[in-house]
Amino acid sequence: MNRVSCISLKRIAQAVPKTALLAIAMCASSLAQSPANVRFDAEGLAPRSIEPLTEKTIVRDYAVAWRDLAAALDSSNAGKLSEEFTGFAKDKFNQRIAQQRQTGIHVHIVDHGHQLKAIFYSTDGAAMQLVDRVQMEIQVFDGSKLLDSRDGSHEYMVLMTPGSDRWYVRDLEEVAPQAP
Repeated sequence: MNRVSCISLKRIAQAVPKTALLAIAMCASSLAQSPANVRFDAEGLAPRSIEPLTEKTIVRDYAVAWRDLAAALDSSNAGKLSEEFTGFAKDKFNQRIAQQRQTGIHVHIVDHGHQLKAIFYSTDGAAMQLVDRVQMEIQVFDGSKLLDSRDGSHEYMVLMTPGSDRWYVRDLEEVAPQAP
């Protein structure tokens, strides 16, 4: 459901008050399940340039991966990790989610957007290394009790590899902030 549909539903809800809660719930659910906002920069990429379709696919798949990662961490349900994760990344997040389940603590991510910069694309097209500068709020909960909330910038090194119909996040490692 897109934002236009949500606006239309809100107008209907104003005319028919009984549907107001349903319309708002449908819009909130739709917007919560939207992929992350990813801006992509491949300027100066070497040793190979990127094709427009590849760029579009990487942005789509990376955004879906983050949306699904946030849902999996929030619910402590590894089954919500999408097919976009594989290898080290999938193993690492499966372990983290298992630890969350054991402790009863879970993480909620409020994603404010990604600046994804391609820094290496192999000549055979088998791998791409990227840097992601993401703005997000990370909230830590014990059940429904908020324990901690931190809003800020994070930087990740990302390794993506192509498959038959998508690009996979093979590794996603947070880069430690540099001391000033």
